[in-house]
Amino acid sequence: MPINIQCHILGPLQNNTYVLTDDESHEAVVIDPAIGSQNLSNELIKNGYKLSQVWLTHAHFDHAAGVRHILKKQGKSINVCMHPSDIPLWKSGGGSHDLGFEMNLGPIPNFEIIHNQILRIGENSIQVRHTPGHTPGHVIFYFNNLSVAFVGDLIFYHSVGRSDFIGGDHQALQDSIRNQVFSLPAETRLFSGHGSQTTVFEEMRNNPFLI
Repeated sequence: MPINIQCHILGPLQNNTYVLTDDESHEAVVIDPAIGSQNLSNELIKNGYKLSQVWLTHAHFDHAAGVRHILKKQGKSINVCMHPSDIPLWKSGGGSHDLGFEMNLGPIPNFEIIHNQILRIGENSIQVRHTPGHTPGHVIFYFNNLSVAFVGDLIFYHSVGRSDFIGGDHQALQDSIRNQVFSLPAETRLFSGHGSQTTVFEEMRNNPFLI
């Protein structure tokens, strides 16, 4: 069955939080829940969906601040999925100190994901690709059957993610984009953590940071 994708712009940093729903299984997944995601949780319950997983592209606070609220509302049986290389960043508040405050993100995510792992929503398979550079444990989620990739803060429309935060690595970021994003089919739509969606084709041709 096709997956329904909704993008919600949430929080003070205008994060894209994605909600995926499968109408056959009535299963739902939230990707990168920002501040305000508890309202999404309420809507899923109201519309008869069961939120079974939260997928994190990385552990920066603006992409993960909603996890605690979701767990409080939905219960702790939900799998919160994150690459283990971002656990130190999670423990340190997700980089909140870089902006002059401290945030407690709550319990460490309970489900570790690694490169080439397959996740599922309903009967749909989703590939995890490890893409360090913005953070050590950054990943993207690729839906082959939908020609869609959720790319977090790795790449944006005509831009790329920052690599000057603790744990960032500019060369690793460039390598991740070229090896893990630009190896996808050209028509693949890229859903970023901020801003508008784009495509592999568009960024290969016109991204000034990668030409």
